[in-house]
Amino acid sequence: QVQLVESGGGLVQAGDSLRLSCAASGLTFSSRAMGWFRQAPGKEREFVAAISRSAGITYCADSVKGRFAISRDNAKSTVYLQMNSLKPEDTAVYYCAASPRYSLGARDYDYWGRGTQVTVSS
Repeated sequence: QVQLVESGGGLVQAGDSLRLSCAASGLTFSSRAMGWFRQAPGKEREFVAAISRSAGITYCADSVKGRFAISRDNAKSTVYLQMNSLKPEDTAVYYCAASPRYSLGARDYDYWGRGTQVTVSS
């Protein structure tokens, strides 16, 4: 049974930092590209960041570029999202997801976590 479990969310002030973690089990983590997505209330889910199987390729959405960074530790079957200089518009539920290929599109991800709430106050 595949499980992706996010952690590290919380309530912070604008300008603060958070690091999200996503621990994977039940799959061969090193054979999966990983991504982070988010969904704010009343909005559609949006892509945040993706990382290839070996971490050789990473990409962040323009809205978070320069502030967020994605990384992974294949030995720990964990993917991270370092979020700096947080803004109120970053408030959302953040989801990690696994894909058989590196992709920026949600439809390519076949396993999803339940999400962790990030709230940024102004």
